[in-house]
Amino acid sequence: MSASNDIGSPSIDGFEHINRYVDKERGVIAAKILPGEYYVTQEDELITTVLGSCISACIRDKVSGLGGMNHFMLPETTADKLKQGNEAVVGNATRYGNYAMEHLINTILMNGGKRKNLEVKAFGGGRIIPTLTDVGLKNIDFILDYIDTEGLPLLSQDLGDIYPRKIIYFPRTGKVGMKKIEHLHNDTIIRRERQYFNNIKNAPVEGDVELF
Repeated sequence: MSASNDIGSPSIDGFEHINRYVDKERGVIAAKILPGEYYVTQEDELITTVLGSCISACIRDKVSGLGGMNHFMLPETTADKLKQGNEAVVGNATRYGNYAMEHLINTILMNGGKRKNLEVKAFGGGRIIPTLTDVGLKNIDFILDYIDTEGLPLLSQDLGDIYPRKIIYFPRTGKVGMKKIEHLHNDTIIRRERQYFNNIKNAPVEGDVELF
């Protein structure tokens, strides 16, 4: 279901491409983001994604409730590397942590958020395939260093481990629900991690929800 299915346009311009739908279980509009995407809202919506080695930062203005979430795949890159790289592999800039964080924070600030009111929660960075380079660890190092360098308060985190995670974020309240996906077909994980594509988004989720 897309944003055109009688749920109205996003409250902030520029997110018309994001998959939005009605979450019938919770009775709210949900925005599902994929690798390289981010979403910011002023409304009482939820934002959801599934993470492997990727990281999501949940950031909001704690006073106004304006906030959003990103989903980045690799720690950082430069503008020159983006221009030189293979576009089919590199994708858009927000697949990289430095761009993903800048875009998310700047969009919040440009729409009325105050930097002094920002708070952060961070998730992901799992080592899903032990035989591959530990991209998750590099992503974790990046996000923790970025948050520290920018002087942002990190309220909670769930980083590392070996499991994918499903994240559900409510910017209005700041609450996050997280489930670890402990049972997943290996070939799906390999495609997800090697091709940088979110093929595990429809995987069955088991276990209790942890709240952050």
